Amino acid sequence: MKNSTKKAFITGITGQDGSYLAEFLLKKGYKVYGLERRTSTKRHDNIAKIEDKITLISGDLLDQNSLIQALKKIRPDEVYNLASQSFVAASWTQPVYTGNVTGLGVTRVLEAIRTVDTNIKIYQASSSEMFGKVKETPQTEKTPFYPRSPYGVAKLYGHWMTINYRESYNIFACSGILFNHESPRRGLEFVTRKITDGAVRIKLGLQNELRLGNLDTKRDWGFAPDYVEAMWLMLQQDNPNDYVIATNETHSIKEFVEATFSQLGLDWKKYVKQDKRFMRPAEVDLLKGDYSKAKKELGWTPKVKFKELVKIMVNSDLEKLSNKNLSTK
Repeated sequence: MKNSTKKAFITGITGQDGSYLAEFLLKKGYKVYGLERRTSTKRHDNIAKIEDKITLISGDLLDQNSLIQALKKIRPDEVYNLASQSFVAASWTQPVYTGNVTGLGVTRVLEAIRTVDTNIKIYQASSSEMFGKVKETPQTEKTPFYPRSPYGVAKLYGHWMTINYRESYNIFACSGILFNHESPRRGLEFVTRKITDGAVRIKLGLQNELRLGNLDTKRDWGFAPDYVEAMWLMLQQDNPNDYVIATNETHSIKEFVEATFSQLGLDWKKYVKQDKRFMRPAEVDLLKGDYSKAKKELGWTPKVKFKELVKIMVNSDLEKLSNKNLSTK
């Protein structure tokens, strides 16, 4: 008799989304496995609290055989492909690598499922960056794509491969077109975390200014833990489908800066400097997602609003940097 405990395999488990998803699935009673890429330094900060509850398997999205072997070993019910070269700015300096990991990596995961067991369900992390130079606002599942970075192009390739494997091999494959989602676990290279970390450092006297690129760019920002629930919900449906996951609100980077500095009682204009080094060759000006399909079919809605998201991130960085500051004195 088959064990009733569900098994999930997460690529990118040590990242922001992967770690929150692992915590979410453990609470649901899953046995959780994660793909770990071989590196000289391990970055386990995000999974430190749950490391003893999950099983890490060595492998790489660049290595087809390692993915096949991982699936044979685990025999998961669900695969969540969250691993990618996910930093848009870096995709301009590493376009081929980004295409290989973020694009072809998806094909390797799908091909591993096709080879091992087509009953395995897969969630593919698609991105609002696929909309790029938007053709309509807000963006829905039917909005035409026009990616404006090597990252967006690679994500679009992975998105269409997921649809092709679903239609060609009858695999339960879903793509979540997730709009920007942030948290205290966001990497410092991402603009939201760069802002909250920088503002807190200014507040604590650890730095004097914050240099940013385009302040007029608008994004639809949500809270990462809300969004991982949507990933799981997609794989619990009777039929596979693709969903926009967003807040249907848009805010400029300038608004994010204002909200962050005002949370700390500071006037942002005294500290923020625009720097051409952080301007992108082709900018995505406005993203705003319509999540009505997800609300109707999955029963999903975002819980954390913009100002609360900023507050969560600022408070986390304040606690982190205050403790660090005290320990070095």
